[in-house]
Amino acid sequence: MTSIFHAVVTGTSSGIGQAIAQRLLGDGWRVTGFDLAPASIQAAAFRAVSVDLTDTRAARDALDATQDVTALVHAAGIMRGGKLGSLDLGASDLLWRVHVDAAIALADRLAPRLAEGGRIVLIGSRAARGVANRSQYGATKAALVGLARSWAKELAPRGITVNVVAPAATDTAMLADPGRSAVPPVMPPIGRLIRPEEVAALVAFLLSPDAAAITGQEIAICGGASL
Repeated sequence: MTSIFHAVVTGTSSGIGQAIAQRLLGDGWRVTGFDLAPASIQAAAFRAVSVDLTDTRAARDALDATQDVTALVHAAGIMRGGKLGSLDLGASDLLWRVHVDAAIALADRLAPRLAEGGRIVLIGSRAARGVANRSQYGATKAALVGLARSWAKELAPRGITVNVVAPAATDTAMLADPGRSAVPPVMPPIGRLIRPEEVAALVAFLLSPDAAAITGQEIAICGGASL
């Protein structure tokens, strides 16, 4: 039997997005992954869609071709860092297009189609609260919080929730991204990095009926780094 729960998850080729897709598949969801990189998940209930999320028209077209969506999880992301006085302005544009413009394009297209019980989860970052040498990255993640709170107010009367999950440094391939070589991760007080599966578990809960009263929130999963 085909599951009635169908999530579009961006960034499923690796890292947090991949962990989220695998968790949802294990929970009985159908998952459509939007990625530029080749698919890394092989499952009967998984469909890979190749799309450049920096191209908002392509992102909208891909969503238009995906039917019966009940949830959106925007997990695709990149890291760029730098010190004030030597910032790469081109990095700001790229970060904004991947994190913010893609979220806007997808949510704007999907929201009118979502039925009661629909869910939108955006993957933010603890850096949204301010981290040295990550101002551009943090600014785009902070923008997601503003979007989520605004959309949550708009969609609450329809029984649709919108939330941000904000991890601290997470054990993914992004830590080895050359774009963050000058910005080493800070170890949380628990003495280890956040595991992608822990982020996925929180996202899975927020997509569940049990989380129907949680909306407009930025929920940190930071191992004590916010204390």
